Amino acid sequence: MANFTKKAIKESFIRLLKERPLSKITVQVIADDCGINRNSFYYHFQDIPALIEEITLEEVDRLIEMYPEISSIEECLNVIADYAEHNKKLILNIFNSANRDIFEQHLWGICEYTVRTYGKSAFPEKNIDEENAEVLVIYYKCVSFGIVMDWMENGMENDIHETIHRFLKLNGGMVEEALNRSEN
Repeated sequence: MANFTKKAIKESFIRLLKERPLSKITVQVIADDCGINRNSFYYHFQDIPALIEEITLEEVDRLIEMYPEISSIEECLNVIADYAEHNKKLILNIFNSANRDIFEQHLWGICEYTVRTYGKSAFPEKNIDEENAEVLVIYYKCVSFGIVMDWMENGMENDIHETIHRFLKLNGGMVEEALNRSEN
């Protein structure tokens, strides 16, 4: 029964977040929507930010499971963009809220994971110095995060896939060149 209630709270919250801004969602609204009392909500979650964090972590884990190997930087960035496009209203409601820091923290983690996964699967034969590899991960993680954050700052209106494609076309060969310079 406890897992059923917890699942109902999450589903209710996600449904509500697709309909209205986060500032208009209270614990009471969630409780009313899924037919429980406020105490049941607090049995499962400390507060709404804790609920957001658990849902976000579950989504990150789900994405990681779906993409255990990433074959290109473009695929890496498109994985993040596709998820965001599919959940646009929900993401913008969190992004434009006081709980934006939770979202940014997990987006940062998704960016790091996808870049690391890409590096491991695309260049396994490269013998790269560990410190150089870490600098490359930081650089591409920042680029990925920045592109997605800029897109969200602009209401997710422009074609993110075209932006990604153009960015990578302009930077063609840079990854390979950086890796070649980083080899021991």
